[in-house]
Amino acid sequence: MKEGHSPIHHFAFTALFTALVTIATSAFKLPVPATNGFINLGDTFIFAAALLWGPKSGFWAGSVGSSLADVLGGYPHWAPFTFFIKGVEGLVAGSVAHHRFKDSGATGPALLGMLLGGLVMAIGYFIAEIFLYGLPAALVELPGNGFQAIGSLIIALPLAMALKRLGLDRHKFGPN
Repeated sequence: MKEGHSPIHHFAFTALFTALVTIATSAFKLPVPATNGFINLGDTFIFAAALLWGPKSGFWAGSVGSSLADVLGGYPHWAPFTFFIKGVEGLVAGSVAHHRFKDSGATGPALLGMLLGGLVMAIGYFIAEIFLYGLPAALVELPGNGFQAIGSLIIALPLAMALKRLGLDRHKFGPN
C-alpha cells in the first residue's frame, strides 16, 4: 500500500462503501419502464470511494456493490454488465481525481473525474441496453443515466469533502 496505509484499512473502507453502494442502489429507485431499469443513488458512493481512497476502492465498491444490488433486486441478467460498467466508472473517477483531491481537496479534478466516470457509465449502459433491448429503448434510458450521474456527483462532492474533513480519507487515515 502507498503512504504506509494498512491493507486492512483499505479493505474495510472499500467493504463499507461496497455495502453503501448496494444500499443506495437498492433503496432509492426511480423506475424506467422502457428497459425495466431504474435510476438510483449508488453512484454517489462509488464517486465518494474513488475520491477518498482511490481508483481501486472506486472500482470494487462500484463493481461489487452495484452488481450485488442487481442480483438482490431481481435483475441478475444485468450483474455482469454492471460489474464491468460500474467498476470502470469508479476506476476512471478515482484515476482522474483521487491524488489531487486527497492532497489539496481540489474540486476541479474531482468534478472532472466524476463527470468522466459518469460518462463511462452512461455510455456503457447505452451499449448494453442496445444489446439487450435495442436502440429505441437505449435512447430512452440515456437521459436517465446522465441524470443519475449528475445527481450523484452533486451529492458525492460535498459528502466526500465532509468525510475528508473528518479524516476518513486515505491521506489522513493511518500512518503516513
